[in-house]
Amino acid sequence: MRTVKATAAALTAVLAAGAASVAAGRLASDAALKAPAGRPLPTEPRLTVHATAAGRITLTRDLASLRPGTYGLAGDGSHAVVGAVLESAERSADTVVRRLERVTHGALGPGDAVWLTPNVYVGNPSGALGLEHADVDVPGELGSLPAWFVPGQRDTWVIAVHGLGATREHTMNVMRFLHERRLPVLALAYRGDLGAPRPPDGLNHLGETEWRDVDAAIRYAVRYGAARVVLLGWSTGATMALRTVEHSPVRERVVGLVLDSPVLDWEATVRALARAHHTPGPLLPLAVRAAQGRTGLSADQVAGPADPAPPPVPTLIFHGPDDTVAPWEYSRRLAARHPDRVALHTVAQASHAAMWNVDPEEYEERLRRFLIPLM
Repeated sequence: MRTVKATAAALTAVLAAGAASVAAGRLASDAALKAPAGRPLPTEPRLTVHATAAGRITLTRDLASLRPGTYGLAGDGSHAVVGAVLESAERSADTVVRRLERVTHGALGPGDAVWLTPNVYVGNPSGALGLEHADVDVPGELGSLPAWFVPGQRDTWVIAVHGLGATREHTMNVMRFLHERRLPVLALAYRGDLGAPRPPDGLNHLGETEWRDVDAAIRYAVRYGAARVVLLGWSTGATMALRTVEHSPVRERVVGLVLDSPVLDWEATVRALARAHHTPGPLLPLAVRAAQGRTGLSADQVAGPADPAPPPVPTLIFHGPDDTVAPWEYSRRLAARHPDRVALHTVAQASHAAMWNVDPEEYEERLRRFLIPLM
């Protein structure tokens, strides 16, 4: 009897441990599969405002607050734009002073918790950029998808798609540049975004199902006059663009891809976000397994293979080795294997999906050269 009880107790303990592991894996995978739009990814540290003055702001000293370039500075109920680090400004050893370009809304004061974001602009193209735009609805697989349409004279359209932790506001970073080239722009909100249909399981599939919304956007663009389409995607939006040119029945309309910080290995991204969410190392494989089980992703679907196939159209990638969410190595490998089809512009000291922010002028010049033959 004692043996039976001991065996039963041991089995119960094993089952409990197994259930706990499964639950821990699911929780850890939430960092990627339930990343809320417009909120910082777990890789983005919270900073503290120490002081503000005319044209400057003092923040916690961190690798993030030392990044070169121009960024949004978001808080709960506030948004500002910060520029370069002011090296000559008086500061303490644990703070950084940056140029405060403007406060978009709200107020910033000592003690406020903030984070850097690639989103320099908030609102919509008319209010933020002074560009005429229309709010349109793109018929999608799950229902109507809200989008901004900024008109242009050319019949090559740019469909812009944001990625993890962002909203379509992110696309406004390059919208004025595209408008000046007379390119119509369609900035899409896809399944799971505010105002868009909710995915049936409530999860982000890291591009594996969301690409169908990009397919719907291409069909919309063609219906309203687009002869050709360039897909411009950030993060998982770049993954969606790649999946679209692989699977869409209207992929022949796509003449070019611009991929910023593309997620080419979903497993690496799940591990990175779970790790940043303070998941212990031994549980990281469980996070990957949970993500796979919950979404149906598999290693041969979105992940970057050892010998990646070339995209079927000319492709420009913006990526850098300091991206802690989507490993740059896969972009480097793709460009090295297919130099006739893929160009890689490496951006140092850039966080995920913030390649434009480091040096907007250089980014836009590279983009201009790429787009000229596709217009």
